[in-house]
Amino acid sequence: MNTTLKNCTGVILAGGENTRMPVLKAFIEVNGEKIIDRNLKIFKRLFKETFIVTNQPEFYSYLGIPLLGDVYDVRGPMTGIFTALLNSSNRWVFISACDMPFINEQLIRYMASKRDGYEVVVGEEGGFLEPLFAFYSKQLIPSMEKAILASKTGVKDFLNNKMVKCLSIEEIKNIDAELKSFINLNTLEDIERVRGLKEEKCLVLE
Repeated sequence: MNTTLKNCTGVILAGGENTRMPVLKAFIEVNGEKIIDRNLKIFKRLFKETFIVTNQPEFYSYLGIPLLGDVYDVRGPMTGIFTALLNSSNRWVFISACDMPFINEQLIRYMASKRDGYEVVVGEEGGFLEPLFAFYSKQLIPSMEKAILASKTGVKDFLNNKMVKCLSIEEIKNIDAELKSFINLNTLEDIERVRGLKEEKCLVLE
């Protein structure tokens, strides 16, 4: 029987402005289920504590999950990661973006098993890190805050000199053969690629 992960909080980042498509990405339906609903089911099995970091709390309050607003008024996912780290009651947070419809529970469990001795556990695809599907340690709080205040908000650049466990693509494919966990939806074309857009409904922002 699977149990919750020790010493870790699950965090969904939902702070994006949806500038490339007129839909609230967390509520896109894939295979008949909203992304946010599917991912929260997985998070509840994995984590005793779960947050959503968002600057649009009015859309998420009905979910009954604690909602956090960015600590600093600095755009970008690193501010959301920093906010999560500050508020977590655990030493680690697992970060996932709100527009990833196929996150894999067993891959997250495997990544959690690789935390010892590192500050970050992250996968890669095609030679590029996937920092919005990763574990982050509270040890990063001072250096991350310094970077944010200096307007150096690129997560990948921030990780350059940190203790990072980067999973190989072979390790990942042993669990998630098609690398579906890393799929995210930024455009209407992305949605069409993962399901028949005409057959599903999206929540369109007014």
